Amino acid sequence: MSHTKHMVLIHGAWQGSWAFAAWIPWLQSAGWQVTAVNLPGNDASTQDESQANLEGYTAHVLGVLESLDGPAVIVGHSGGGMTASQVAQAAPERVSAVVYLAGMMLPSGMSFGDVIAQCHAADPHFSYEGIGPHLLWNEERSASSVPLDAALALFLHDCHPTAALKAASRLCPQPETGRSMRNQLTSERFGLVPRVYVECTQDRSVTLALQQRMQHLSPGVQRIRLDCGHVPQLACPQALTDALLPVLNEITFQPLIDID
Repeated sequence: MSHTKHMVLIHGAWQGSWAFAAWIPWLQSAGWQVTAVNLPGNDASTQDESQANLEGYTAHVLGVLESLDGPAVIVGHSGGGMTASQVAQAAPERVSAVVYLAGMMLPSGMSFGDVIAQCHAADPHFSYEGIGPHLLWNEERSASSVPLDAALALFLHDCHPTAALKAASRLCPQPETGRSMRNQLTSERFGLVPRVYVECTQDRSVTLALQQRMQHLSPGVQRIRLDCGHVPQLACPQALTDALLPVLNEITFQPLIDID
């Protein structure tokens, strides 16, 4: 029986495993074995862009889980939340909890655009722009990039200036197939896995209203609230650690079982 506490970190759009570098030492010092992935077709990934979709992302993370000697907490930052959800659907016996860091926690079949539309319908004063209008597209419009100034203003505004500039400079082109995705989830599988939502009140990318709408659409999630922007793992890694780990430590880590 494994008593190792595993955590697998899934980055969001335009990022790579480097997005968690500032946070990983905090987790390791608390006794967690941490793996940060590079999703196919993103940043340092060795896999080509044909796998940059929900199926390819999920298969990649499942491969990581299969290499571990026990179940893992899956953490999805931003768009990485969609992959985290699909991994929990595919292998609930290997996932002890899913954590969404200002993440896309979307009901089955629903897109992020659908959530935005619901917020507009519910509140006539709701307004949302996000990163969309700032994106730079390739000629085929098959991949987008984030300009430095937009990244600093919308993603990293509350991070230390030096760290923010370094992170903004590392953002890479994002295949659109890995951003325009919809989950397929069931209560019989995904519904078995505990969920924790890290709500970021100063987020300018996935704004608070959108985070709260996703929580409303997916009841049963345990919420943690941080007074920070879109990237808590860089803006406030100690506060994130202090808030999240006690919640995770309450979850019973079971030995690997086969539910089939």
